[in-house]
Amino acid sequence: MKRRALLASSLLAPGIARAQAWPDRPIRLVVPFPGGSSTDILGRIAAQQLSRGLNGATVVIDNRAGAGGTIGSHYVAQAAPDGLTLLLGTIGTHTVNPHLMPNLPYDPMRDFTPIIAHSKTKILLVVRPQLGVRSMAEFVALARTRPLSVASSGTGTTGHLAQALLGEATGITTTHVPYRDGARAVTDLLSGQIDSMFYHTQFVRSHIEAGTMLGLGITGATRSDVLPGVPTFGEAGLPAINIEAWWALYAPPRLPAPLTQRLNGIFNAALAEPETRAAFARNGVEGMGGSPEDLANFQRAELSRWREVIRRANITADS
Repeated sequence: MKRRALLASSLLAPGIARAQAWPDRPIRLVVPFPGGSSTDILGRIAAQQLSRGLNGATVVIDNRAGAGGTIGSHYVAQAAPDGLTLLLGTIGTHTVNPHLMPNLPYDPMRDFTPIIAHSKTKILLVVRPQLGVRSMAEFVALARTRPLSVASSGTGTTGHLAQALLGEATGITTTHVPYRDGARAVTDLLSGQIDSMFYHTQFVRSHIEAGTMLGLGITGATRSDVLPGVPTFGEAGLPAINIEAWWALYAPPRLPAPLTQRLNGIFNAALAEPETRAAFARNGVEGMGGSPEDLANFQRAELSRWREVIRRANITADS
């Protein structure tokens, strides 16, 4: 028994020593989307959280955008498991892309070490006031009389999936208009080039408050604290439209357990800080948290759920 305990201790010792010495160099947090995107905004918040938790250690944001987040994610999947390269993954990179891209260069479960489910945000359906509808019921009724366009920030994004859920929940057919840049979709919605759009809270909040957009419905069990005037889809009788965008921290595969636990503890503590709550509130974001195992289980469930939605809606990478 004593020999077995000594053997286990010797096996754990290198990992523990590495965790105690870490970080001996700047930490790279890879954001697989461009600067100014919602993922970039959350990445910068996460970098600040990690730096504070490590007494001011340097955490550098590395925007490696392209292919729906695939380029940056693949980079991290191939990195050394030393705790110096991390990824802010998303619902897209880790649960949607695997069903849209048959040649995805990484396995979302096998090729990463889950750290923590970080944050999430609600999705809204917004329209321009000139469309003449003031509720989901009126929007659905109008869509039964003529084709309506519904924009998103890209194929396979939460907005696209929400449009698929809208069709399933109501039986209406709408035209999906994917944009490479959500900001351009917002511009086209405001100018009347498109009828409606599903998008994240933080990017439509100012327009709703200014009256240049109307929020017809928002996902989640409760209304948003920053947009309390927008009813939930559940209140509108459409509880099946229940998607939220989410972000999570990952490391390369085979990160030593002591480092995994240390990172998880730092982020769980940061998510409870008033500074974090204030930053999230400004962006219409909610903290998540939990253990690495919680993230793995959540991701597994999301993979299964979106596989079925994508199959039923016949969504492809070219949709």
